[in-house]
Amino acid sequence: MNAKELRMTNELRVASNAHSGVEVSVVIPCLNEANSIGICVSKAINAFHAAGLQGEVIVADNGSTDGSIEIAENLGARVVRVEARGYGSALRAGITAARGAFIVMGDADDSYDFSEVPRFVEKWRQGNEVVMGNRFRGEIKPGAMPWHHKYLGNPVLSSLLNLFFRAGMGDSHCGMRGFTRAVYDRMDLRSTGMEFASEFVIKAAQLDAKIAEIPITLWPDKRGRPPHLRSFRDGWRHLRFMLLYAPNWLFLLPGAAFVLLGLLLVFWLLPGPRALTARITLDLHTMIFGVIFALLGAQILSIGAFAKVFSYAERFDHHSTVSLKRVLKKVTLESGLLLGGALFLAGFAGCAWITWEWVASGFGPLAQLRQVLFWAMWLFLGLQIIFASFFLSMLGISRGTYIGDYELK
Repeated sequence: MNAKELRMTNELRVASNAHSGVEVSVVIPCLNEANSIGICVSKAINAFHAAGLQGEVIVADNGSTDGSIEIAENLGARVVRVEARGYGSALRAGITAARGAFIVMGDADDSYDFSEVPRFVEKWRQGNEVVMGNRFRGEIKPGAMPWHHKYLGNPVLSSLLNLFFRAGMGDSHCGMRGFTRAVYDRMDLRSTGMEFASEFVIKAAQLDAKIAEIPITLWPDKRGRPPHLRSFRDGWRHLRFMLLYAPNWLFLLPGAAFVLLGLLLVFWLLPGPRALTARITLDLHTMIFGVIFALLGAQILSIGAFAKVFSYAERFDHHSTVSLKRVLKKVTLESGLLLGGALFLAGFAGCAWITWEWVASGFGPLAQLRQVLFWAMWLFLGLQIIFASFFLSMLGISRGTYIGDYELK
């Protein structure tokens, strides 16, 4: 679907939603939640009546076989059957089917109290585009959250998300949150699993959406079965997703650190061995590691540059496209080739001079190993930059990204 078709589809949906008279939609993903889905649906509908809201409840069912569908429909919910498995898949289908201008999502195990929906709506009416529940500012009832989630998993993941994306969230993985239809459509969410929660907050931060948090209570669930959540597996999926969306932290900073460390070691040891103590002396072997660090860092930086262009071109990052345009207007294929070529020629000239002296000496012992390492490092760095520049240009052409004469769309 191209941009024009997507815009027409959204306009038709907005017109349809306005005609339906639905103001608020509650979306609940469900997979075999017969013990609790009825409680959730009833609380949401009662909250609509008590607050005078025109609302609907959407149950996005992911293949329940325990009667959850029948319970939800009998209580007045609209059930959307979702074949693609996964928490994110269910939510995306449910949100797509929702008709309200404001949407509140929450789990089907009654751990979140849908009687609190009007509080989310109130924050929306105050002008907020995203309203996040915060369990840590509210209350976590005994037995509602495992200790390693409460004191390790959630705080660490929230801190990393705030560090990487400057989201400013106190509880970035709270399962109860509200948002406008308009901001959701701009997010272009793609996750199918539990990492949907992370992608949502990342995209909201990148879009500079107006976000508010409200304290809520987390209750012990009433599912009566083991949870779908797997702590370490899903925790890793959240962390992996955040790293993949943060090429600066995953590639550029480590790569720059390796290059800096490598160059420091090479220049420090170029004149000769360095004695740290009476028993510890760093010599040629450490210098070899310095060359390896510099080359490894340059490779990581190249991958980071590829990842940046790919993430912007694929609309993974909605925040820094303007800054990328400015950089790529200066860092063109030609400038990369000039830099790489200059380093390659310098390294080649240095290696050639050492080789000439070695030949002139009658191929005797090669005493200039430090110089060989030094000039070979620049030769290899130049080659890396040349080929990385070509690949970056190819990536830009294939993605419509501005590189040289191509423009980031």
